[in-house]
Amino acid sequence: MSLSRREFIGIGGAAVAGMALVPGLRLVELARARSPEEAATRLQRWGLLVDIGKCHDCNACVTACHEENGVTSHGRPATDAQWIRKVELKDKLTGYVETLPVMCQHCAEPPCVDVCPTGASFKRIDGIVLVDKHICIGCRYCMMACPYKARSFVHEKTTNQKPHAPRGMGTVESCTLCVHRVDAGRIPACVEACTKDGNKAMVFGDLKDPNSEINKQLASAPTTQLRPDLNLNTGVRYRGV
Repeated sequence: MSLSRREFIGIGGAAVAGMALVPGLRLVELARARSPEEAATRLQRWGLLVDIGKCHDCNACVTACHEENGVTSHGRPATDAQWIRKVELKDKLTGYVETLPVMCQHCAEPPCVDVCPTGASFKRIDGIVLVDKHICIGCRYCMMACPYKARSFVHEKTTNQKPHAPRGMGTVESCTLCVHRVDAGRIPACVEACTKDGNKAMVFGDLKDPNSEINKQLASAPTTQLRPDLNLNTGVRYRGV
């Protein structure tokens, strides 16, 4: 995959991930359909902050994500796709248990992109990591490379797909930060659900904007990355872990 091809996908990635292609519609036409105001830009890097102290034992974020993107359960926990999941952490000394949501961490240096043989795994110039379903061959190298187990392989035939989130048996998928919402000036479904539920444990915004709410929150108290030792510079940060 050439550099020019990567740049093209980076700019038009939201269109590719944001809708299913209709017969006769080419990728280049989708890219040209986007106005300059809608295009991803290097001036932004989208990120997510999760405050574990406010994250109660509910699944509002998981339910909202899967409903928004048409991810359904087939009753097989070991193979069902999960774009976001709740993980339980237990302090062995005190027995204290807390839960936190884990999804694609949208790394600045994503290992999934490094190992993908076709270029299907790519990072947009605004930091969102996506999978191009048109060229994913289902090799699952990206799943093995991801230290967060954030990617799923689609084992079952997909039905009732959402136009903005094309899925397909034999391909890999993961959290897209609801890229179709972001490009429309909205927040991810998980963040919206968490806010409506009253927890307000999630804050989404531009990590490059010093005046954004997420940057104000990051500056107000310590936060951490999952596996900071890997130096991946994740776009998802946690407080209280």
